[in-house]
Amino acid sequence: MMSACEAQKPHAVCVPYPAQGHVNPLMRLANLLQSRGFHITFVNTEFNHRRLIRSKGPDFVRGLPDFLFETIPDGLPQSDRDATQDVPALCDSTRKTCLAPFKELVNKLNSSQEVPPVSCIISDGVMGFGSKAAQDLGILDVQFWTASACGFMGYLQFSELAKRGIIPFKDENFITDGTLDMPVDWIPGMKYIRLRDFPSFIRITNLDDIMFNFMGPEAQNCLKSSAILFNTFKELEHEVLDAIVAKFPNIYNIGPLHLLGRHFHENQNKSLGSSLWKEDTKCLEWLNKWEPNSAVYVNYGSVTVMTEQHLIEFAWGLANSKRPFLWIVRPDVVMGGESATLPPEFYNEVKDRGYLTSWCSQEQVLAHPSVGVFLTHCGWNSTTETISTGVPVICWPFFAEQQTNCRFACTTWGIGMEVNHDVKREEIAEFVKEMMEGDEGKRMREKALEWKKKAVEATDTGGSSYNDFNRDFNLHSDQLISPHIAFI
Repeated sequence: MMSACEAQKPHAVCVPYPAQGHVNPLMRLANLLQSRGFHITFVNTEFNHRRLIRSKGPDFVRGLPDFLFETIPDGLPQSDRDATQDVPALCDSTRKTCLAPFKELVNKLNSSQEVPPVSCIISDGVMGFGSKAAQDLGILDVQFWTASACGFMGYLQFSELAKRGIIPFKDENFITDGTLDMPVDWIPGMKYIRLRDFPSFIRITNLDDIMFNFMGPEAQNCLKSSAILFNTFKELEHEVLDAIVAKFPNIYNIGPLHLLGRHFHENQNKSLGSSLWKEDTKCLEWLNKWEPNSAVYVNYGSVTVMTEQHLIEFAWGLANSKRPFLWIVRPDVVMGGESATLPPEFYNEVKDRGYLTSWCSQEQVLAHPSVGVFLTHCGWNSTTETISTGVPVICWPFFAEQQTNCRFACTTWGIGMEVNHDVKREEIAEFVKEMMEGDEGKRMREKALEWKKKAVEATDTGGSSYNDFNRDFNLHSDQLISPHIAFI
């Protein structure tokens, strides 16, 4: 049974989209809320719960007295594969099957004598069933958009692109005939945007496409909630954020969350990581061997896949750069489920200056003094983490809003260079050399350090993100469930 004090705690039920890049930021937010006096129930899918056990051990998922884990089924066939599931199938399944078991879980929590009543449901912005459950049960509905604000604005345009007849495309020729280079100048807050810079799910020849019909409506659904939280900071995306506020004023910019966390995390929270893969810690010792700003860090995130030929081109590009590199090669990075294999001669070439592993603590790697450039897919977690550490980027966006993030990194923020999608080893070697030694690379390194300073300032006491978080969660001991708090 709870004590009277525990029973008065606000209780947030957090439900992320079941992929690493979504679990991470929502876990950070949940940790911050716990440190401010919330009881947390963190809801993973059964599939990801099993992965978390493999990664962190069974003791981890037992949680803490005020931070508990629960699960719901994702509706897909049983699998023990240690990899991100098929994204379209997962989106389709969560949308169609998760509402009923999630409502059942919330009702179970509300009838329990062991936890406080549920105060709010904080849903990943693409988990619309969480919002629907909150509305059905009369519980406060908060959306956490885990990607960029510029990506969010891109998704909001999906229906308008269709209305204007820009999509669907007539045939697959749009990929190569220059159609994607068409400038789009009518989107508030987004300059220098071309069709190719929109989230990739507009690249369709049929409006019945699963991802097109999932992402556009999910973004629009966020505008029906009580509030939207963004893992960004005002200075980074101010034009887009101002345009969103014109549509929906109740937004809160509370990022980068990992920097904001330095003010609020208590010791016990630091153990609540969220990696679904086991992390290699020895790579940090390996980085100690190298001079400051001399090594390349390569990581395509948790979802990106590529052809075996592209993998080989990346490999030889890194080898030919003659620079030390740390390369994260997931077992499932090659399309079709084949294991990633590289020729023996590549390993012979890089044996003294290449470190390949399957996963790492990216924050720690990017913060390491020897890392001088990040070859990235431009996922939003990777983008905010590299901005926070002042490391410039070589961009190879794969899908979703990574294309949008890449465009902003290379133009608005001035910290990146984009690799052609059909990657060639010569281009990789050239970009690494330019970023490490060239004049343009020097300008980008300087710009990256400027953004690092702004990110730190935004999350410092009195900064824009710090103030937004405290505006939301200004919780004193005598008003933990006050209705006057912004949206709790």
